[in-house]
Amino acid sequence: MNVGSVIFDILHVVAAVFIIGPMAILPMTALRAIRSGAPGQVRTLATSTNIFSLLSLLVVILGFGAMAFSDPKYNTTIASTWIWLSIVFYVVALALTLFVVVPAMRRAADNIEGEEAVEAEDPSASGETTAKAGGYGAISGASGVASLLLLAVVVLMVWKP
Repeated sequence: MNVGSVIFDILHVVAAVFIIGPMAILPMTALRAIRSGAPGQVRTLATSTNIFSLLSLLVVILGFGAMAFSDPKYNTTIASTWIWLSIVFYVVALALTLFVVVPAMRRAADNIEGEEAVEAEDPSASGETTAKAGGYGAISGASGVASLLLLAVVVLMVWKP
């Protein structure tokens, strides 16, 4: 095992834990913030999820570095089933997060703010159902699928069929 391989393997795993982990977990935290009616927190979590999702591309780059430095006896290439399948799963998870989860989180924050304005004018109005309809299901569903896809990537990375 060469030094380059070890360095890229370590960087790849550390980046996956500290970047992909928050990408998967922050939307779950946003669901709690939606239920509690905290639009500022939901908006901050949407921004954080977006940033971590974009940063997750670093994990892919480091993975390609690890692959480039891997021992030739393992025949690790982009054509290896576990690698290309991991990339497909990751790309789908990233797309779900960036194009479904983050926008739904932003809409939910907007809806909660709108409900607060309505409740300020009419205290008898209850807006809990509007916030949930404004993205709660999309956030929970899409982030759940993205998390399962990311879990499948971890299994493939460990199992390497």
